[in-house]
Amino acid sequence: MDWREFAEHMASLARDLLAQESVNDTLERITASATELIEDCDAAGILLLRNNRVQSLAPTDQVVVESDALQGRLGEGPCFDAARTSAGQRQYRIRDFRDVRGEAERWPEYAPEARKLGLGSMMGFLLFTEDEDLGALDLYSYRPGAFSEADETAGWLLASHAAVAFSSARTHAQLQEAIGTRHLIGEAMGILMGSHRIGEDQAFATLRRYSQDNNVKLREVARQVCERGALP
Repeated sequence: MDWREFAEHMASLARDLLAQESVNDTLERITASATELIEDCDAAGILLLRNNRVQSLAPTDQVVVESDALQGRLGEGPCFDAARTSAGQRQYRIRDFRDVRGEAERWPEYAPEARKLGLGSMMGFLLFTEDEDLGALDLYSYRPGAFSEADETAGWLLASHAAVAFSSARTHAQLQEAIGTRHLIGEAMGILMGSHRIGEDQAFATLRRYSQDNNVKLREVARQVCERGALP
């Protein structure tokens, strides 16, 4: 691997990731970059583990979805382990799915099923920041023995790089949603103030009371008021 060229690609990727318009666009750019930058990487995706349920994000190929689903169903696998690891090993590699006494032995149920998907080798890297774990970046090759030590280092660098971009994109999306919610609630308050001739505090209290009494999120109550011109 030409590390100078790789560094140039990473620098370009950093700018590219910041320019993406949504979290999903960011994730898709991350996984696409893995197939572009890491030799013999035929497919890539991000495995997200929430409440022990697996979700496939930005897969570049259907085999990623099938592998993630397999790991979730069996409760084992390199990327499944990486996504739920809070300490210790942060990356995993299966050099050859055919080698039942090699790394594949660690996942005795997953490895044989993965071979049936046509997979030859894979790597998994924890995506994390200082404050939170975000999931795992998984890289696949149809060829056994495809990934070298250099590829593993490159994958780890990409995963670390991607985690920061992922976290930043998600924070931005959450901020935009919060701003939108505040605007929606303000608009609903204005409608109640005009129709019932009440003040801001009373209007907000009315929205909040309806939300609590009916177990409906405040944002949803505000949306319905804006659509109907009154409380549901």
